[in-house]
Amino acid sequence: MTENKKKGFIGRSLDTIERVGNKLPHPVTLFALFAVLVIIFSWFFSTLGVTVEHPTQEGEILVVTNLLSAEGINYIFTSMVGNFTGFAPLGTVLVTMLGIGIAERSGLISGALRALVMSVPNQLITAALVFGGIMSSMAADAGYVVLTPLGAVLFAGLGRHPLAGLAAAFAGVSAGFSANLLLTSLDPLLGSLTQHAAEMYDPVYAETINYAMNYYFMIVSVFILTIVGTFVTDKIVEPRLGNYEGGITEKVEGLTSLEKKGLKGALVAFIITIAALALLIVPTWGPLRGPEGEIINSPFFASLVPVILIMFFVPGFVYGRITKSIKGDKDVAEQLSDTMATMGAYIVLAFAAGQFVAYFNETNLGMIMAVQGAEFLETTGFTGIPLILTFIVVAGFINLFIGSASAKWAIMAPVFVPMMMGLGYSPELTQLAYRIADSTTNVISPLMPYFAIVIAFAQKYDKKIGIGTLISTMLPYSIAFSIVWVIMLIVWLTLGIDLGPGSPILYTR
Repeated sequence: MTENKKKGFIGRSLDTIERVGNKLPHPVTLFALFAVLVIIFSWFFSTLGVTVEHPTQEGEILVVTNLLSAEGINYIFTSMVGNFTGFAPLGTVLVTMLGIGIAERSGLISGALRALVMSVPNQLITAALVFGGIMSSMAADAGYVVLTPLGAVLFAGLGRHPLAGLAAAFAGVSAGFSANLLLTSLDPLLGSLTQHAAEMYDPVYAETINYAMNYYFMIVSVFILTIVGTFVTDKIVEPRLGNYEGGITEKVEGLTSLEKKGLKGALVAFIITIAALALLIVPTWGPLRGPEGEIINSPFFASLVPVILIMFFVPGFVYGRITKSIKGDKDVAEQLSDTMATMGAYIVLAFAAGQFVAYFNETNLGMIMAVQGAEFLETTGFTGIPLILTFIVVAGFINLFIGSASAKWAIMAPVFVPMMMGLGYSPELTQLAYRIADSTTNVISPLMPYFAIVIAFAQKYDKKIGIGTLISTMLPYSIAFSIVWVIMLIVWLTLGIDLGPGSPILYTR
């Protein structure tokens, strides 16, 4: 019997995913290729005379703009810089990361996560790890490098299987990435792409979209996923792993007195910051309220990016001053510079993605595909919950090969957001369905950027562990989170509850 047959169907499937994924170009190259394809397709479909009627602007006929015409070539060259600087998520991500960078590099994020999971009773340690992992998304990817190894150390220190602790933390950090009690950098990142895609279909409606569009659903998700993750760890994953016989014992290092003092100071600073921000929005005279005193469609929701920046920067700075990781303005400048240095890869990606998105919009290919796709689905009667579930499956499958949440959404949003609007579903709902798919399949995607790092952490306790072992360990979390999140979504759809502030499920013109 060959080695390939010994692996079985699941093992061979995982190997195939890894091989195909590894052969895919880098996301930057992928977007560059897509941009070139859009140019070619614009010439091809313009010669065919493809047109559709604009769904929201009566009498307007959309035609394909040929980017290989003289005017099109002129557009490509004159718009290149603007396409880059105007790429919706670029400024959003960079500004948000300034605040998160200070909180992370001062040590606040690491200290807060350690304090959270080490301060609970032993019987609640699993829940604390899952909850801490879910909440760690407020600091971008810090949970992968802080909480995942800490989970293994904590379990080993308690005489439990360290890989179960690692799995619990990894599940919270990665499979629960879209849930949080606070708005994170992911909200404006995806929200800006969603808003930009919605503008293609209905510019007036797009102006009402805010970055907190999925906030209510994500708050509830934190508690539901914590319960589910705890159950899967204690009842499925750890019993399957059995007793740990690796011989490695761990001792958990507690927080120093200076770190504890820093956390207290950061908490006070956070409360004061929230209070100060509340004065700008809660009183009827608040300057961040809308013209008529409204809160939903107000400058406050339009300025969530600087709000997130301030909420992370101030506590991070206070923690750094107390713990001496920030001694003066030079340290602040260096930490901010270091944070921006890590964003180099994203900036390059933004340049290529910005060209693709701009070309897609300029040619009208996105709108034409969306309108014709919506008309086709209406004729087949394939709408409602089956349609939403199918979209989740498709997005989750794509996530196995393209790990970046923003890269996938930059490709998918210009097509699926207008298409779903044509069927009566709001951009907010489409984004939520995408976030569910993107999160739940992270832990079983061997091409997820941090997957190799998690394997390295696991190999400390089991030298033989590989991709297949880790995926088989994390698969119960992926399945359980997917099922629970889908049930939550169906209940939400049935009850017709807003997904976030001023964010309905259905789209109406």
